[in-house]
Amino acid sequence: MRRPTDRTGLLWIIGLLLVPLGAIAMSLSAGSMDMSWAQLFHLLQQGPGSSVGQAVLWKIRIPRTLLAGLVGAALSLSGVTFQAVLRNPLADPYLLGVSGGAALGAVAALTIGINSALLVSLAAFGGALTALAIVYLVARAHTCSSHTLILSGVMVGSVAAALLLFLLWRAPTEATRQAIFWLAGNLSLADPGWLGWGWLWVLICFILLWSQAVNLDLLTQGEETAADLGLAVGRTRLILFALAGALTACAVALAGLVGFVGLVVPHICRLLWGPAHRLLLPLAALFGACFLMVADAIARSLYAPAEMPVGVVTALLGAPFFLLLLRRRGGL
Repeated sequence: MRRPTDRTGLLWIIGLLLVPLGAIAMSLSAGSMDMSWAQLFHLLQQGPGSSVGQAVLWKIRIPRTLLAGLVGAALSLSGVTFQAVLRNPLADPYLLGVSGGAALGAVAALTIGINSALLVSLAAFGGALTALAIVYLVARAHTCSSHTLILSGVMVGSVAAALLLFLLWRAPTEATRQAIFWLAGNLSLADPGWLGWGWLWVLICFILLWSQAVNLDLLTQGEETAADLGLAVGRTRLILFALAGALTACAVALAGLVGFVGLVVPHICRLLWGPAHRLLLPLAALFGACFLMVADAIARSLYAPAEMPVGVVTALLGAPFFLLLLRRRGGL
């Protein structure tokens, strides 16, 4: 990474402040009820109250913005970790069968008639952790090598996908519709009461991951090099996979399967600021949060009052921007 001059450093700092503010403002003002930025600022100054505008802002849009930020940050951190440890640019947060386990848990809950957002999220969270546990038990027999972890994850994901299709085939039409909407990524189903716990979970995982930044840098040099430099590769890899899996499980439980964030945002941040994880991890979390806030705002605005699955928007926004950046910068 080229050393920035004072002027470019100042521009980066200003940009890093303006991007989150712009994403938050866009997320809070988007939706079926028109709200200009001036009205938004006025309502924020007023605080919570009984008017329609205050209720919409403080009870619906602020929790939704916080949820989008939480899910985007969690998926980006998970993607950074998987891509570094596996040294695979195509690795994403759903690699270890977490998505399949979570989807199976949520769809099983929906098809037996459970409509509570809290119970569906709990079922998804339980399914994700169960998938992680199975992958770990299988991979442990081979000291948790990268290849064994990936193959175990693929197999667990395949079994979960088969069971998921069976459940959808047996389910009534309404339950199938709800399940498909959840599978495409949906930020409207999460229980606001989970936000505080979710942010605490993500914050703890982020701090633990950041403490492993040097180890992530070593692993990107190759397992043999990392071992020669004194790193306990098997144990470190297991810790990192567990943290990344825990972040993914939290994100999937709250918002379903939101694709592309964990794949594209780490690459964009790596292309812009280099591969050092001490800097890459917080920037990926910040831009992952901003990216999903903007994508969710678009999903809520395009066909308001109807709402598109946010996973559709993340794919349509992320892929072209990533290809453009890749063409200009020349490689991963």
